[in-house]
Amino acid sequence: MWTKQDLQALVQRQTGDYRLVIVSNRQPYIHNLVDGQPQFVIPAGGLTSALDPLMQACGGTWIAYGGGQGDRYIVDQDNRVMVPPDDPAYSLRLVWLTEQEEQGYYYGFSNEALWPLCHNAYTEPVFDSRDWRTYQQVNRKFADLVLDEVGDRPAVVLTQDYHLALLPQYLREADAPIITGQFWHIPWPHAEIFRICPWQSELVEGLLGNNLLGFHIGDHCSNFMDTASRTLPVRVDQEYNRIDYRDDTTLVRPFPISIDFDDICQFSESPEVTEEMVRIQDEWGLGGQIIGLGIDRVDYTKGIPHRFRAIGRFFEKYPQYLGKVVFVQAGVLSRSDIEAYQQLGGQIDHLVDEINGRFGRAGWQPIVYKPDDLPAVTLMALRRLSRFCIVSSLHDGMNLVAKEFVASRFDDDGVLILSPFAGAALELTQSLIVNPYATEEMAEAIRDAVTMPQTERRYRMQQMRGTVRENNIYKWAARLLVELMQCARGSKVGRSLYASAGMR
Repeated sequence: MWTKQDLQALVQRQTGDYRLVIVSNRQPYIHNLVDGQPQFVIPAGGLTSALDPLMQACGGTWIAYGGGQGDRYIVDQDNRVMVPPDDPAYSLRLVWLTEQEEQGYYYGFSNEALWPLCHNAYTEPVFDSRDWRTYQQVNRKFADLVLDEVGDRPAVVLTQDYHLALLPQYLREADAPIITGQFWHIPWPHAEIFRICPWQSELVEGLLGNNLLGFHIGDHCSNFMDTASRTLPVRVDQEYNRIDYRDDTTLVRPFPISIDFDDICQFSESPEVTEEMVRIQDEWGLGGQIIGLGIDRVDYTKGIPHRFRAIGRFFEKYPQYLGKVVFVQAGVLSRSDIEAYQQLGGQIDHLVDEINGRFGRAGWQPIVYKPDDLPAVTLMALRRLSRFCIVSSLHDGMNLVAKEFVASRFDDDGVLILSPFAGAALELTQSLIVNPYATEEMAEAIRDAVTMPQTERRYRMQQMRGTVRENNIYKWAARLLVELMQCARGSKVGRSLYASAGMR
């Protein structure tokens, strides 16, 4: 199994004198103001939880948007702060955005255009030319800060996600001594879907500024290569997943992202989690019941209404479980300024009220809905308490919630009900894989999870834990870095850098 120490040794061998720079919209540590004093929090989300261990192992600089109220109070004159705050291991350098830039770049083009475009969740993208211009402007701002950070030193720049699709091409145009890689954390749709974007050529060209472009699964790689071949005068090598454009080459590879298995497992076993389990059972009235769990950011791609309808159908078909099974839905409200998310919030509230009103009894409700930013210890306690966890994504690049649930179950118990439309379904084959649109089948899967013998639960969970343990975040990072440095050696920039450094 790959460890942090293994990754550190690999980085030293592979990158040598290259500086490692990660660029993303979201920062790994946010500083808010509490009673006038800056205090850090770790934001929810797969990207930051996956990449922070990589940076702690490797050092370097993480460049991100500074969106916390207290961020400006803790940075130095170069807008830089060392993190993690309790054990500094790498530098976090922040980009400041105006309210107009944040609205157009993040809420506008990134999340009203690209997000629905790339997810098959039947929400129509909104393409606004003003948002597109702001997206270009902010990508330039990020590129300028990267170039300032790198200077004339050779660097490996690893860009994250769909917010910064234009950044690699801007870096390439600067002719800096940079090897570029990018990981696209969401799905890439079929070419016929992506072609509705008015700026598809610019986006594809931006991503082809990378030496290496990674997706979660092979289907997304194929979709991107098909999109590129229909959009630009490229030469695509399907056998080697290679795209030649102008005088440069981009390798396109699947890298199924994962988690820090050991860290999650150890936290799950901690006394504070055990104490929290006792507290929430008492305060939330969960004692003596079979608990189901959903942990999601409240997003229309996660299929939360679909799982609620399945829960209602479960109680309708199997009323003997009324008062005996309870489903806890924990999550964080997000992007509440966007109309589609406002409609989703109203739909969820209506379903919770309808199902609880129909099946609830004095002192018991079938759904306990907690749309709050719950502490990590509370979320871990919920994973430990749950008989089953539902991940009902309508379309998801990977979904690390599924892997986190598996990693938390050091007792080898629990059942994972998983959508086939999440990338994790390709790895976690011992889960109960069910189409979230098939309400009847989802209800039956809930019954199967409730009634499954412990021996079968343990066998399934042991198999999944073995998979997640082996394919952890350090292995993911190692594969990505090795591929990036290999393709760098064949690039024009890479050949020049290696020759000047006397490297072979």
